[in-house]
Amino acid sequence: MYLKNGIICLLVLMLVACTWTPPQFETESPAEKWCAVHLINYMTDQAVDSLTKYIPNLADLGINILILEVDYNFMFESHPELRGSEDPIKKGTASKISEVCRSNGIRLIPEFQSLGHQSWAKETFPLLIQYPEFDLTPGAYPGNEGLYCREWDPTNPKVMGIVRELLGELIDGFNADAIHVGMDEVFLLGDSTSPATVGKNPAELYAKAVNDLHDFIVKERDCEMLMWGDRLIDGNLCNYGEWESAVNGTAPAIEMISRDIIICDWHYEAMDNYPSVPMFLKKGFRVLPSGWRNTEATIALIEYSFAQNDPGMLGHLFTTWGIRGDSLKYFPPLIEGIKKIKQKT
Repeated sequence: MYLKNGIICLLVLMLVACTWTPPQFETESPAEKWCAVHLINYMTDQAVDSLTKYIPNLADLGINILILEVDYNFMFESHPELRGSEDPIKKGTASKISEVCRSNGIRLIPEFQSLGHQSWAKETFPLLIQYPEFDLTPGAYPGNEGLYCREWDPTNPKVMGIVRELLGELIDGFNADAIHVGMDEVFLLGDSTSPATVGKNPAELYAKAVNDLHDFIVKERDCEMLMWGDRLIDGNLCNYGEWESAVNGTAPAIEMISRDIIICDWHYEAMDNYPSVPMFLKKGFRVLPSGWRNTEATIALIEYSFAQNDPGMLGHLFTTWGIRGDSLKYFPPLIEGIKKIKQKT
């Protein structure tokens, strides 16, 4: 009897796994490569409204994807205590910029930094201020001295209860069919200052955080999920260093997460090759290589990644880390990089 019931349960689970398929998204032309830009420091409603007028300029440059880092700077209704500024982005403004992007052939993807980057310098961000019990390292690093950024505790089930509501509001507010969840530069999982995770496997902890987000964004909301790839790269195999790759045990998480996640593989220095790009592709991920301020490095990354000749290599993401508005058209890596992409396509 137990064996028979077990077989029936197994068959049901297999049927569910076989019938669920992840959503598929494309730019307007299946052959069109992503020419994406990542923008930050638009933390108020007024700033995002002012950005709207530059959207046609981005389209003229050749941009077809805009990743806008929003984080807590939205007028959340479910958790107003987590609004990160005195003038948070209103839903109407989010909808407006989304429509302007769409009418100019640009897909707008909001970003919400997850797990890591819950502080910067001396400032701790709203989630850990309002809910200090969610802090991965409670009581440690007073004044944020001696650490890079605070992180939330992925083992606390109440965290995702709140984060799901925030992500849902961003998806609805920006009429988005995708969301970027950050997940970069996580260093404290399993640390001695983390009571909830000390001695535990950092890869399993990291994978849990990724999978919790994936369950909501992809399976429940039928959207695409993007994330930075550095914590999934084994720094002992790829000579990137501890920032662009992981030397703290999270890299094996790559075998524990869904392959339908888009990996934004960022590298900012000129190199002869970028082995993580083919590594992610061979494992079945779609990859969006990402450069920054070094024009030579940006061109090298574009050349190398396009040479992979793999449909999973989506295009290129130009990070800016502070370049705003009209200044983008004078940003050399962006201008020269777009020229190179046009040559390639």
